[in-house]
Parts: sequence; C-alpha cells; structure tokens
Amino acid sequence: MTGTGAPQRLLLLGGGGGLVGRAIVREFSPDWKIRSLHRHPVEAERAAGVEWVPTDLGGRVDWPERLEGVDLVINLAWYRYGSARRFRPLAEGLRRCLRACEARPQLRFLHISVPDAPPALETGLPYLAYKREVDRELRESSLDYTIVRPSMLFGPRDRLLTVMLRLMRRYGRFPLFGEGDYHLSPLAAADLAAILRREAAVPGSRNLIFGGPTRWRYRDLLDRMFAALGRPARYIRLSPRMSVAVARILQDMGSQLIYAYEVEWLLSDRLGPPPYLGLDRPLQ
Repeated sequence: MTGTGAPQRLLLLGGGGGLVGRAIVREFSPDWKIRSLHRHPVEAERAAGVEWVPTDLGGRVDWPERLEGVDLVINLAWYRYGSARRFRPLAEGLRRCLRACEARPQLRFLHISVPDAPPALETGLPYLAYKREVDRELRESSLDYTIVRPSMLFGPRDRLLTVMLRLMRRYGRFPLFGEGDYHLSPLAAADLAAILRREAAVPGSRNLIFGGPTRWRYRDLLDRMFAALGRPARYIRLSPRMSVAVARILQDMGSQLIYAYEVEWLLSDRLGPPPYLGLDRPLQ
C-alpha cells in the first residue's frame, strides 16, 4: 500500500480486457493507478477509474509516451488461436515494448505465459512458437521480470469451466477424451492477480510454472462438476485420436468452444503443475 500522501504507483496493463484483466483491476485499483492498453472499452475498468488508452499492441504505439511515469508493466496480450499472420504482428509489437521498457531501468515487467506443451506444439503451433519468442526476448533483456506460467484459469464468465458447466447442465452428458487419467490444476483468476501483486514486489528475475491448490485427475474433476449440478456423471467417450479430430472439425467450422491443440495439450498431462507458494492466504 502507498503511505498517506504518497503518490500512487502506476501500472501499465497490456491486453487486459478479459478475465485476468478484470481480476487485476480489482486487485490493484485500490492503491495503484492503472493505464490499460487494449482495443475495446471495458465497463469494469471505467467503474474503477482506469485510464483506458485504445491501442492495437501489434501496431504503431508511442511507447515512450505510454510508459511515462510507469512503475510496473503487466502484459496479458495474446490470442487464443490463429495463424502466424495473426500472431507475428503482436509478437513484434511486444518486442518493441520490451526495448522501450529497457530505457526505464526502475521499471519491473510481469509477463503472462503458459506451461510447457508437447514439443510438436511448441515448434509447430503459431500460438506457442511466437509466445516463446517473446518469452525468450524478455529473458535476454536487461529488465527485472517475472514470467508467470499458470495452468488453466477460471473465474466469472470464463471460457472453459463456466462453459463446461453450462454444457453439462444443458445436455446431461460431456465428452471424455481418452480415459481421463491426465491432470489439471485449475487456478482462480483472482489468485493469479494476487500472485502478480506479490511478484511485483519480488526483486530479480524469475520464471514460474504453477497451478491452483488441487491437482485433479481430469475424470475426477468432471465427476465433481456433475455432482455440483446435482446430476449423475454421464460421458460421451472418445479415443484420444478421435478427441483431437472432433476438436479440429469444430475449430475449422469457426467454433471457439475448444481447439485441437488444447485437447492435445490436455492429453499430454502437462497441465497439472504444483500450486504457487508464497501468498499470505490459501489459494481458492
């Protein structure tokens, strides 16, 4: 917290229009000024007194002006799916941001990335290949930074657990990819925001992979979700190969429900990392 009469510190938030951005605004706005760069207005930011600057982070940005007075940068900007043509400009824009940040040695940089994925996805999927380029550029910079690599996130109006519950309630069944023996460590977006606040005060540079408080076997998590709805667990069983094929058909039809790479990642059993340690309260 800032002391009485002390000037508020300034947070520059990049790409904060979604679930995690809303959580960060709730966490930081009581005692930080926030300047938020993204394309479309968000009511929660307006209500919290956030300075919203309409910005395409992959376009031409006057970074010296945007960074004026900034103490902390948190970058959330990324897309969930797309071709190299979509990701390349954003990656280039973030590299320009990093170079501009290096001219402000007192500044700290927090960057949201993702856990390790199967090697074929790491190198062959634009979502990951360009993400890793930005990660690497930050590691090689002169900045004090934390690269935060959380597992699956959940919260109000999220695009995964909330949607899964809605489908279970509506249809009474849910697809089960393979045997469901792989793991997930879901993390609340509010917990991630609290973790970012703590990491903002930690000196030096770190690269962290973590999840929420419980490492669930996927089948057990689905069973628990059905139970929360008061329904028996009933599944449409798909082989791993068929699971990926169905997801690919959905994405090719323009659906944003689930993407083939997300199913491959889930099946690889790499999304159940241990919990973050260091908060002064339990994870949700």
